[in-house]
Amino acid sequence: MSVLISASHVSVVRDSQEILKDISLEVSEEDFITIIGPNGAGKSMLLKCLMGFYAPDEGHVTSRKGLKIGYVPQRLQAEPTIPITSRRFLTLRRKSSAETLEKVISETEVSSFLDKPLSVLSGGQLQRVLLARALLNEPDLLVLDEPAQNLDITGQLAFYKLLDRIYQERGLSVLMVSHDLHLVMSSTKNVVCLSREICCHGEPRHVTKDPEFISLFGPDMAQLMASYQHRHHDHDHDHSHVHSLTDKTEESSASHHA
Repeated sequence: MSVLISASHVSVVRDSQEILKDISLEVSEEDFITIIGPNGAGKSMLLKCLMGFYAPDEGHVTSRKGLKIGYVPQRLQAEPTIPITSRRFLTLRRKSSAETLEKVISETEVSSFLDKPLSVLSGGQLQRVLLARALLNEPDLLVLDEPAQNLDITGQLAFYKLLDRIYQERGLSVLMVSHDLHLVMSSTKNVVCLSREICCHGEPRHVTKDPEFISLFGPDMAQLMASYQHRHHDHDHDHSHVHSLTDKTEESSASHHA
């Protein structure tokens, strides 16, 4: 599998505070990686570094030549005094063919509110519009930062179901930051547990048993996630082609388990 983005020994320091420490990570074709961790763990900063928005203080990030990234931010504050419609928002500063636009509209199920102002959309509708916009340039990699943070549980379920379908049908790669552990465990292929440095990583069913995961989220959460994972995910995905982390990180995780 071709590597899309590679981070090697990335560290970030702000105001003498270490935000990220010695992160080595790869995102390859057809990966679905979710970054989890407590507040202040550096998750959003890691996304910024991987996308080239922020240069690390140490280490480096490289991406495949010509890599196309679609980005879905945490939230968009629609200004009520500027009544831009969903349709206009999708085409604003984007040159897409009519065929591509129609495909994305159908795929993300936004047709029923295309002509409504962004400011009146529900949280779930707005996130689907943001997802649609991210898909317009036919990305190789879809990056999402807490995409369902402001949705109720029904909205979260619907969004993750839609995301999983797009991942399956398009064959793109997904890199996501999320707090929705119970939903993440049923959709992602690989979990990276971050607390300034990579504490543990791997398939969800393995990560939930890792002492570092248990230390960060507590034994009750680990047991709940393991139970959820057993019931919902064991048969879903083939993990054989996931090569998300560099050898250094894998060795670190292996030594941690020893």
